[in-house]
Amino acid sequence: MLTRRSLDVSIIVPIFNEADSILRLHQEIVNAMDATSTRYQVVYVDDGSSDGSFEVLAGIGQNDPHVTAIQFRRNFGQTAAIMAGIDHSSGDVIVPLDADLQNDPADIPKLLEKIQEGYDVVSGWRRYRVDPFWTRRLPSTLANLIISRVSGVPLHDYGCTLKAYRREVLHHMQLYGEMHRLIPAYAGSVGARIIEVPVNHRARRFGKSKYGLARTFKVVLDLLTLKFLSSFLTKPIYVFGGWGIALALLGTFLTIVVLGEKILSGVYVHRNPLAWVAGLCFISALQLVLMGLLAELIVRTYHESQGKPTYVLRRVVGPVERESDVRHIGVRR
Repeated sequence: MLTRRSLDVSIIVPIFNEADSILRLHQEIVNAMDATSTRYQVVYVDDGSSDGSFEVLAGIGQNDPHVTAIQFRRNFGQTAAIMAGIDHSSGDVIVPLDADLQNDPADIPKLLEKIQEGYDVVSGWRRYRVDPFWTRRLPSTLANLIISRVSGVPLHDYGCTLKAYRREVLHHMQLYGEMHRLIPAYAGSVGARIIEVPVNHRARRFGKSKYGLARTFKVVLDLLTLKFLSSFLTKPIYVFGGWGIALALLGTFLTIVVLGEKILSGVYVHRNPLAWVAGLCFISALQLVLMGLLAELIVRTYHESQGKPTYVLRRVVGPVERESDVRHIGVRR
């Protein structure tokens, strides 16, 4: 039985109705990893398949000690499947991989070489994609541009599942929705060293794609959550209070205009629509400031009750006072 300390790499493969691809994919993974000296584990996560995928996985697991197979009770989505794979894996390096054979397992050693060079995240870049332009490549390009601009982590291909992460970068990271695609942005927000590597992309051979335009919109919405969590998680009053102050200033300006019109033009306040707008600005400003204060209380409760630090360490040199000091994200000794 492989132990936590004996593993170098854990390959995470979420699966949803890919029974026809599994055997070929597993053989390609074995061929790629056996060609290296890397010790590895493959964690397959069946995300509620209805085509007998798990039966195929169970058969592989009985014959290959490197394999762990997990079955969900129903379909929870790719992000949940990747998180389950991470939770049930043991490697120091995590490599997610699509099960539809479009990602090439032969590229995994290339990603691991960059990890050995000292990078924390190695992102696959499908430079020459074989997907349809209008429904897949164009929306993906636009989404990548938006995510890169908002997150400050410029990547050509956030949508490529094939990536490599140091486990320490993923420590304490909880993902929801379609946020598995935004892991490099989360990692970048805590100072991870990130590089992008071109990888092979192949046409789908079996089944049909589970992706569509709706998924692109979901990713963009998740980006709003990412921006808030990365920029304002520890000080939410800055965003709520900032907008509150802006509205209060606007309300003050409109109040001056209303008074000026009353004095100079004789326009009654109750007949001036700007007075109503000014009142709405003041009420909204008060609500935003109060929401910011409540968010501050929630954030403080979150961090203090669970002992979560508001900082991230990269390295500790010399003795430490507490064992918890070396368990934060990204710490090496």
